[in-house]
Amino acid sequence: MGGVSCFSTQDMVIKFLSGAYPLHEIILVRATIAIMFTLVVFVPLEGGLRKLYTHRLALHLLRGITVVFANLFFFTGLATLPLGETTATVFIAPLLITILAAVLLGEKVNTRRWIAVGVGLLGAAFMIRPGTSIFNPMMFLPLCAAICYALFQIMSRHIGSTESASTMAFYVQLMFIFVSVLFGVLVGDGRFAVGNDPTLNFLLRAWVWPGERDLILFAAIGLLSGIGAYLISQGYRIAEASLVAPFEYTALPSAMAWSILFFGDWPDNWSWAGIALIVSAGLYAFFQGSVRGRKS
Repeated sequence: MGGVSCFSTQDMVIKFLSGAYPLHEIILVRATIAIMFTLVVFVPLEGGLRKLYTHRLALHLLRGITVVFANLFFFTGLATLPLGETTATVFIAPLLITILAAVLLGEKVNTRRWIAVGVGLLGAAFMIRPGTSIFNPMMFLPLCAAICYALFQIMSRHIGSTESASTMAFYVQLMFIFVSVLFGVLVGDGRFAVGNDPTLNFLLRAWVWPGERDLILFAAIGLLSGIGAYLISQGYRIAEASLVAPFEYTALPSAMAWSILFFGDWPDNWSWAGIALIVSAGLYAFFQGSVRGRKS
Protein backbone atom coordinates (compact mmCIF):
# COMPACT_ATOMS: atom_id res chain seq x y z
CA MET A 1 0.00 0.00 0.00
CA GLY A 2 2.91 2.32 0.74
CA GLY A 3 4.52 1.50 -2.59
CA VAL A 4 1.45 2.17 -4.72
CA SER A 5 0.80 5.40 -2.82
CA CYS A 6 4.28 6.56 -3.84
CA PHE A 7 3.64 5.64 -7.45
CA SER A 8 0.20 7.29 -7.54
CA THR A 9 1.69 10.59 -6.40
CA GLN A 10 4.59 10.18 -8.83
CA ASP A 11 2.17 9.61 -11.73
CA MET A 12 0.39 12.88 -10.99
CA VAL A 13 3.69 14.81 -11.02
CA ILE A 14 4.84 13.14 -14.27
CA LYS A 15 1.53 14.01 -15.98
CA PHE A 16 2.09 17.60 -14.83
CA LEU A 17 5.62 17.58 -16.33
CA SER A 18 4.60 15.83 -19.56
CA GLY A 19 3.75 19.07 -21.32
CA ALA A 20 7.29 20.44 -21.09
CA TYR A 21 9.77 17.54 -20.92
CA PRO A 22 10.31 14.32 -22.90
CA LEU A 23 9.50 11.02 -21.21
CA HIS A 24 13.04 9.65 -21.49
CA GLU A 25 14.46 12.69 -19.71
CA ILE A 26 11.96 12.38 -16.86
CA ILE A 27 12.65 8.65 -16.53
CA LEU A 28 16.43 9.11 -16.61
CA VAL A 29 16.45 11.72 -13.84
CA ARG A 30 13.92 9.74 -11.82
CA ALA A 31 15.85 6.47 -12.11
CA THR A 32 19.23 8.10 -11.35
CA ILE A 33 17.92 9.62 -8.11
CA ALA A 34 16.08 6.41 -7.22
CA ILE A 35 19.13 4.17 -7.74
CA MET A 36 21.32 6.45 -5.62
CA PHE A 37 18.67 6.43 -2.88
CA THR A 38 18.50 2.63 -3.06
CA LEU A 39 22.29 2.29 -2.80
CA VAL A 40 22.60 4.72 0.10
CA VAL A 41 19.54 3.69 2.15
CA PHE A 42 18.18 0.24 1.30
CA VAL A 43 21.24 -1.73 0.20
CA PRO A 44 23.12 -1.16 3.51
CA LEU A 45 20.03 -2.35 5.41
CA GLU A 46 20.11 -5.69 3.58
CA GLY A 47 23.77 -6.66 3.74
CA GLY A 48 25.65 -4.08 1.68
CA LEU A 49 26.91 -4.03 -1.91
CA ARG A 50 27.72 -7.73 -1.92
CA LYS A 51 23.97 -8.36 -2.02
CA LEU A 52 23.87 -6.88 -5.52
CA TYR A 53 25.84 -9.85 -6.83
CA THR A 54 23.39 -12.32 -8.31
CA HIS A 55 23.33 -15.61 -10.20
CA ARG A 56 20.02 -14.62 -11.77
CA LEU A 57 21.12 -11.58 -13.71
CA ALA A 58 19.16 -12.55 -16.85
CA LEU A 59 15.90 -12.73 -14.88
CA HIS A 60 16.62 -9.38 -13.23
CA LEU A 61 17.20 -7.77 -16.62
CA LEU A 62 14.11 -9.40 -18.14
CA ARG A 63 12.07 -8.22 -15.15
CA GLY A 64 13.51 -4.74 -15.62
CA ILE A 65 12.57 -4.68 -19.31
CA THR A 66 8.95 -5.61 -18.54
CA VAL A 67 8.55 -2.72 -16.09
CA VAL A 68 10.31 -0.34 -18.49
CA PHE A 69 7.70 -1.16 -21.13
CA ALA A 70 4.92 -0.94 -18.54
CA ASN A 71 6.06 2.60 -17.74
CA LEU A 72 6.49 3.46 -21.43
CA PHE A 73 2.93 2.41 -22.27
CA PHE A 74 1.42 3.97 -19.14
CA PHE A 75 3.11 7.37 -19.27
CA THR A 76 2.68 7.69 -23.03
CA GLY A 77 -1.04 7.21 -22.55
CA LEU A 78 -1.02 9.56 -19.57
CA ALA A 79 0.09 12.45 -21.80
CA THR A 80 -3.38 12.56 -23.39
CA LEU A 81 -5.67 10.43 -21.20
CA PRO A 82 -7.18 11.34 -17.81
CA LEU A 83 -5.05 10.19 -14.88
CA GLY A 84 -7.88 8.47 -13.00
CA GLU A 85 -9.21 6.45 -15.93
CA THR A 86 -5.72 5.51 -17.12
CA THR A 87 -4.81 4.28 -13.64
CA ALA A 88 -8.09 2.39 -13.33
CA THR A 89 -7.44 0.53 -16.61
CA VAL A 90 -3.98 -0.47 -15.41
CA PHE A 91 -5.62 -1.91 -12.31
CA ILE A 92 -6.73 -4.97 -14.18
CA ALA A 93 -3.08 -5.99 -13.62
CA PRO A 94 -3.81 -7.63 -10.22
CA LEU A 95 -6.46 -9.75 -11.96
CA LEU A 96 -4.00 -10.63 -14.73
CA ILE A 97 -1.51 -11.53 -11.98
CA THR A 98 -4.08 -14.00 -10.64
CA ILE A 99 -4.21 -15.66 -14.08
CA LEU A 100 -0.43 -15.71 -14.51
CA ALA A 101 0.17 -16.91 -10.94
CA ALA A 102 -2.03 -19.91 -11.70
CA VAL A 103 -0.48 -20.63 -15.10
CA LEU A 104 3.20 -19.86 -14.42
CA LEU A 105 3.63 -20.33 -10.66
CA GLY A 106 1.11 -23.09 -10.04
CA GLU A 107 -0.79 -21.10 -7.39
CA LYS A 108 -4.29 -22.47 -6.81
CA VAL A 109 -7.16 -20.21 -7.90
CA ASN A 110 -10.75 -21.27 -7.21
CA THR A 111 -13.78 -20.84 -9.47
CA ARG A 112 -15.05 -17.75 -7.69
CA ARG A 113 -11.77 -15.94 -8.22
CA TRP A 114 -11.87 -16.86 -11.92
CA ILE A 115 -15.33 -15.28 -12.08
CA ALA A 116 -13.89 -12.17 -10.43
CA VAL A 117 -11.21 -12.03 -13.12
CA GLY A 118 -13.92 -12.16 -15.80
CA VAL A 119 -15.88 -9.34 -14.14
CA GLY A 120 -12.71 -7.23 -13.94
CA LEU A 121 -11.99 -7.74 -17.63
CA LEU A 122 -15.58 -6.71 -18.40
CA GLY A 123 -14.90 -3.52 -16.44
CA ALA A 124 -11.84 -2.90 -18.60
CA ALA A 125 -14.04 -3.26 -21.70
CA PHE A 126 -16.37 -0.61 -20.24
CA MET A 127 -13.38 1.71 -19.89
CA ILE A 128 -12.02 1.14 -23.40
CA ARG A 129 -15.38 0.77 -25.21
CA PRO A 130 -14.10 -0.61 -28.52
CA GLY A 131 -16.43 -0.12 -31.48
CA THR A 132 -18.20 2.94 -30.05
CA SER A 133 -18.04 6.52 -31.30
CA ILE A 134 -16.07 7.65 -28.22
CA PHE A 135 -13.51 4.86 -28.47
CA ASN A 136 -9.97 6.19 -27.98
CA PRO A 137 -7.24 3.82 -29.23
CA MET A 138 -4.88 5.39 -26.69
CA MET A 139 -6.79 3.42 -24.02
CA PHE A 140 -4.99 0.30 -25.25
CA LEU A 141 -1.74 1.79 -23.93
CA PRO A 142 -2.65 1.39 -20.23
CA LEU A 143 -4.02 -2.08 -21.09
CA CYS A 144 -0.60 -3.03 -22.52
CA ALA A 145 0.98 -1.48 -19.43
CA ALA A 146 -1.17 -3.74 -17.24
CA ILE A 147 -0.01 -6.86 -19.10
CA CYS A 148 3.65 -5.86 -18.76
CA TYR A 149 3.20 -4.97 -15.10
CA ALA A 150 1.54 -8.33 -14.36
CA LEU A 151 4.50 -10.15 -15.92
CA PHE A 152 6.86 -7.95 -13.88
CA GLN A 153 5.21 -8.88 -10.59
CA ILE A 154 5.06 -12.57 -11.44
CA MET A 155 8.83 -12.50 -11.96
CA SER A 156 9.14 -10.59 -8.67
CA ARG A 157 7.45 -13.50 -6.93
CA HIS A 158 9.56 -16.04 -8.82
CA ILE A 159 12.97 -14.59 -7.94
CA GLY A 160 12.01 -13.15 -4.55
CA SER A 161 12.85 -16.38 -2.74
CA THR A 162 16.58 -15.87 -3.40
CA GLU A 163 16.97 -12.12 -4.02
CA SER A 164 16.64 -9.18 -1.61
CA ALA A 165 14.17 -6.38 -2.27
CA SER A 166 17.00 -3.84 -2.62
CA THR A 167 18.70 -6.02 -5.25
CA MET A 168 15.45 -6.32 -7.20
CA ALA A 169 14.86 -2.56 -7.00
CA PHE A 170 18.46 -1.80 -8.01
CA TYR A 171 18.32 -3.76 -11.27
CA VAL A 172 14.94 -2.24 -12.18
CA GLN A 173 16.36 1.27 -11.86
CA LEU A 174 19.46 0.21 -13.78
CA MET A 175 17.32 -0.89 -16.72
CA PHE A 176 15.42 2.40 -16.61
CA ILE A 177 18.71 4.30 -16.83
CA PHE A 178 20.01 2.15 -19.70
CA VAL A 179 16.84 2.41 -21.81
CA SER A 180 16.30 6.13 -21.20
CA VAL A 181 19.94 6.95 -22.05
CA LEU A 182 19.65 4.88 -25.24
CA PHE A 183 16.40 6.64 -26.14
CA GLY A 184 17.92 10.03 -25.39
CA VAL A 185 20.92 9.36 -27.63
CA LEU A 186 18.65 8.32 -30.50
CA VAL A 187 15.95 11.02 -30.31
CA GLY A 188 17.02 13.45 -27.57
CA ASP A 189 17.90 16.25 -29.97
CA GLY A 190 14.22 16.57 -30.94
CA ARG A 191 14.65 15.98 -34.66
CA PHE A 192 11.73 13.53 -34.69
CA ALA A 193 9.36 15.67 -32.59
CA VAL A 194 5.79 16.12 -33.86
CA GLY A 195 4.50 19.44 -32.58
CA ASN A 196 0.75 18.82 -33.02
CA ASP A 197 0.63 15.36 -31.41
CA PRO A 198 0.99 15.48 -27.60
CA THR A 199 1.57 11.73 -27.30
CA LEU A 200 4.39 11.51 -29.86
CA ASN A 201 5.77 14.84 -28.72
CA PHE A 202 6.06 13.47 -25.17
CA LEU A 203 8.19 10.63 -26.54
CA LEU A 204 10.25 12.53 -29.10
CA ARG A 205 10.70 16.17 -28.02
CA ALA A 206 14.18 17.53 -27.32
CA TRP A 207 15.73 17.49 -23.85
CA VAL A 208 15.18 20.66 -21.81
CA TRP A 209 17.11 21.76 -18.74
CA PRO A 210 14.55 21.98 -15.89
CA GLY A 211 13.87 25.21 -14.03
CA GLU A 212 14.29 25.49 -10.26
CA ARG A 213 10.72 24.49 -9.40
CA ASP A 214 10.76 21.58 -11.81
CA LEU A 215 14.10 20.35 -10.46
CA ILE A 216 12.37 19.94 -7.09
CA LEU A 217 9.61 17.94 -8.78
CA PHE A 218 12.19 15.77 -10.58
CA ALA A 219 13.90 15.07 -7.26
CA ALA A 220 10.55 14.23 -5.67
CA ILE A 221 9.59 11.66 -8.28
CA GLY A 222 13.06 10.11 -7.97
CA LEU A 223 12.62 9.63 -4.22
CA LEU A 224 9.06 8.37 -4.65
CA SER A 225 10.23 5.89 -7.29
CA GLY A 226 13.08 4.60 -5.13
CA ILE A 227 10.89 4.09 -2.07
CA GLY A 228 7.95 2.69 -4.05
CA ALA A 229 10.08 0.19 -6.00
CA TYR A 230 11.61 -1.14 -2.78
CA LEU A 231 8.27 -1.52 -0.99
CA ILE A 232 6.58 -3.19 -3.97
CA SER A 233 9.53 -5.56 -4.44
CA GLN A 234 9.49 -6.45 -0.75
CA GLY A 235 5.75 -7.11 -0.75
CA TYR A 236 5.84 -9.48 -3.72
CA ARG A 237 9.04 -11.11 -2.47
CA ILE A 238 7.63 -12.29 0.85
CA ALA A 239 3.97 -13.04 0.05
CA GLU A 240 1.84 -14.90 -2.47
CA ALA A 241 1.41 -12.82 -5.62
CA SER A 242 -2.35 -13.36 -5.98
CA LEU A 243 -2.83 -12.32 -2.32
CA VAL A 244 -0.70 -9.16 -2.40
CA ALA A 245 -1.86 -7.85 -5.78
CA PRO A 246 -5.35 -6.55 -4.77
CA PHE A 247 -3.80 -4.24 -2.16
CA GLU A 248 -2.61 -2.16 -5.09
CA TYR A 249 -6.20 -0.94 -5.51
CA THR A 250 -5.60 1.41 -2.59
CA ALA A 251 -3.84 3.72 -5.08
CA LEU A 252 -7.01 4.19 -7.16
CA PRO A 253 -8.82 6.67 -4.86
CA SER A 254 -5.78 8.94 -4.72
CA ALA A 255 -5.34 8.74 -8.51
CA MET A 256 -8.98 9.75 -8.99
CA ALA A 257 -8.52 12.62 -6.53
CA TRP A 258 -5.38 13.87 -8.31
CA SER A 259 -7.17 13.62 -11.66
CA ILE A 260 -10.16 15.66 -10.51
CA LEU A 261 -8.39 18.21 -8.30
CA PHE A 262 -5.33 18.98 -10.45
CA PHE A 263 -6.53 18.31 -14.00
CA GLY A 264 -10.32 18.64 -13.82
CA ASP A 265 -10.88 15.23 -15.43
CA TRP A 266 -14.19 13.72 -14.31
CA PRO A 267 -14.93 10.16 -15.52
CA ASP A 268 -18.22 9.69 -17.37
CA ASN A 269 -20.89 7.19 -16.26
CA TRP A 270 -19.49 4.31 -18.33
CA SER A 271 -16.04 4.89 -16.89
CA TRP A 272 -17.41 4.93 -13.34
CA ALA A 273 -19.18 1.64 -14.08
CA GLY A 274 -15.94 0.15 -15.43
CA ILE A 275 -14.00 1.37 -12.40
CA ALA A 276 -16.61 -0.14 -10.06
CA LEU A 277 -16.43 -3.51 -11.83
CA ILE A 278 -12.62 -3.59 -11.80
CA VAL A 279 -12.34 -2.63 -8.13
CA SER A 280 -15.18 -4.93 -7.02
CA ALA A 281 -13.66 -7.86 -8.88
CA GLY A 282 -10.23 -7.21 -7.41
CA LEU A 283 -11.51 -6.92 -3.84
CA TYR A 284 -13.65 -10.02 -4.23
CA ALA A 285 -10.65 -11.96 -5.52
CA PHE A 286 -8.71 -10.78 -2.47
CA PHE A 287 -11.55 -11.84 -0.17
CA GLN A 288 -11.58 -15.30 -1.68
CA GLY A 289 -7.81 -15.53 -1.23
CA SER A 290 -8.00 -14.49 2.41
CA VAL A 291 -10.77 -17.05 3.12
CA ARG A 292 -8.63 -19.79 1.56
CA GLY A 293 -5.67 -18.66 3.67
CA ARG A 294 -7.68 -18.82 6.91
CA LYS A 295 -8.92 -22.33 6.07
CA SER A 296 -5.34 -23.46 5.46
